[in-house]
Amino acid sequence: MSARLRVALVGLGWAGRRIWLPRLHEHERYTVAAVVDPDADARAAAGAPVAAASVEDLDPALVDLAVVAVPNHLHSPVAARLLARGVPVFVEKPVCLSVAEADRLAAAEREGGAVLLAGSAARYRADVQALLGLAAELGPIRHVDLSWVRAHGVPAAGGWFVRREQAGGGALLDLGWHLLDTVEPLLGPVVFDQVVGTVSADFVNDHSRRARWKDAGDGAPGPLAAGDVEDTARGFLVTDRGVSVALRTSWASHEARDVTAITVEGGAGTAALSCTFGFSTNRQESSTLVRTGRGVTRAVPVPGEPVGAEYSRQLDELPGLLADPARGGAAIGRAREMIAAIERLYDSARSAGRAPELAGAGAGHGR
Repeated sequence: MSARLRVALVGLGWAGRRIWLPRLHEHERYTVAAVVDPDADARAAAGAPVAAASVEDLDPALVDLAVVAVPNHLHSPVAARLLARGVPVFVEKPVCLSVAEADRLAAAEREGGAVLLAGSAARYRADVQALLGLAAELGPIRHVDLSWVRAHGVPAAGGWFVRREQAGGGALLDLGWHLLDTVEPLLGPVVFDQVVGTVSADFVNDHSRRARWKDAGDGAPGPLAAGDVEDTARGFLVTDRGVSVALRTSWASHEARDVTAITVEGGAGTAALSCTFGFSTNRQESSTLVRTGRGVTRAVPVPGEPVGAEYSRQLDELPGLLADPARGGAAIGRAREMIAAIERLYDSARSAGRAPELAGAGAGHGR
């Protein structure tokens, strides 16, 4: 068996504690060598051999990889500091909040000679993999429809998730990153020639619409912080090859269940996946995948898997990616294109006056 990778988990919020720490402990390829968090109680509860309050206190010689799971606005600054010191980094989504941040990460990667790897779980799901395999049978792809609509799932997460200054955006940035990450496996590298978007905030400050599964096991939920980000975004994008992509993300809605849907339309047929991404307990019971052509629709078997298996699958792949000398610059290049598209959607909503109640949402995003 290959030697275990010594990991520093940076950030012990919900994602760090609930997603990454248990999976790193369970995985045969990793040892949690250090944790980093400003909260002394969180550090003590993690029980790692080394516990630091800041990445500046972390000795690069003690770790082979840092998993960065801090609040969104710290993803890029923390990752850049680690990369510049020669520490390979796996960054939770969103990797960055602007094209400018992406460029700074690319510079830090070159400066430190360490690779950046990007976290985005959607493409690692078994049902998404089944859809990708089916899409190869559809002929030239003409259109992709992406949606993730929650019934009630506004993330409180201590409050920062609904504050633009710390989160960088709302449902578009949060859920949209996962959805847009499925576009490249379907279409290959894309450039969007046309982008139009709208955002709204009917539910973000409604206490009854919060994501209650994030409170499980964390004691009594705190007050819902006043949010200044969107809870719903809709967009339409067209690539330089004329393929259209429709996008909808909603933290809350009038629906009964939290459902993620991806439909791919090609010259030889269509394929449609319906499932529920993420950890919501208000989920579709199982994933369904169908293929339609010439008026005939047939169901396609989809492997079942435990909720969250896609995160473990990412960990399976990381050692190989770290060992691949060609990975340098690849993840940040893809992240740059993702955040550029998201910025343009926010810009479209703001410049056309389609977000009057969210005048500040997405502010600071530039092309």
